[in-house]
Amino acid sequence: MTPENKKILDRINAFAEEVLADIDPQKTRISFQLDALRPIMQEIADEKGMSIEDVFILYMDLASEASVEAENNLQATLDEDDGADFSKIANRLN
Repeated sequence: MTPENKKILDRINAFAEEVLADIDPQKTRISFQLDALRPIMQEIADEKGMSIEDVFILYMDLASEASVEAENNLQATLDEDDGADFSKIANRLN
């Protein structure tokens, strides 16, 4: 992930934490969640000369990439600590 893409992902995630803080994502329609993110995605689209649809696609790609990276880091930690107890592993991840 490029530094510029990381900044975009961080901006959208920070905005999402603010505007979606009080919702249960499992019980809230995706369309509602996306609509709540529209202002930051439109702002980024305007700054970058992109369509909002392209920003959405970029965000989904970056979020997937970050998720895979987090999972790989977790697996690497678990592999290194073969035999370690759960609390030691959990503390290391923080």
